[in-house]
Amino acid sequence: MDGEELLRILDALERSGMVTWLDGGWGVNALLERQTRAHDDLDLVAAFDVVPALQRVLADRGYSLAGGGAPMSFELVDAQGRQVDVHPVVFDEAGNGVYRMRDGDTWAYPAAGFSGRGLVLGRVVRCLTRTCRRLLTPAMSSRPRTSTTCGRYASSSASRSRMSTASRRSASACGKASPRAFPRSL
Repeated sequence: MDGEELLRILDALERSGMVTWLDGGWGVNALLERQTRAHDDLDLVAAFDVVPALQRVLADRGYSLAGGGAPMSFELVDAQGRQVDVHPVVFDEAGNGVYRMRDGDTWAYPAAGFSGRGLVLGRVVRCLTRTCRRLLTPAMSSRPRTSTTCGRYASSSASRSRMSTASRRSASACGKASPRAFPRSL
């Protein structure tokens, strides 16, 4: 995923009235205000209630569902192999973005984490803050990648344990919303 396509996606979403935040590698590079490596995907955090509209906008750009599904993360891929990973969140009364993981646990992005701004190709974009990235990094950085997980992280008892520890750390830092806040599907 190159920076030009990232900005075209953000433009299309913004024209449709949607607010999203960069996460993952592009989120880190936006905070650094420079691209440090090639990116095979674009990670976006979006409110759960905009997911149907987000999927329509990206379908108009040639992206189709490749895996997963709301309310959990899902992947959209176009004919050129460019991938957008969407992480839907339900905002709780404190403004935390509660994300449902594939194992059913929840992760609360702290409300303050959504105030991040960075640069992609000289343009200001929304992204998760450095503080929020630091909360996420311990859980994600040590999870083994496999080539069969479509760029996702492999699941093992050790990685689930690390994720659970990081999830507890996040919950104690910003509160953990009830999983009942999530609908079962769209």
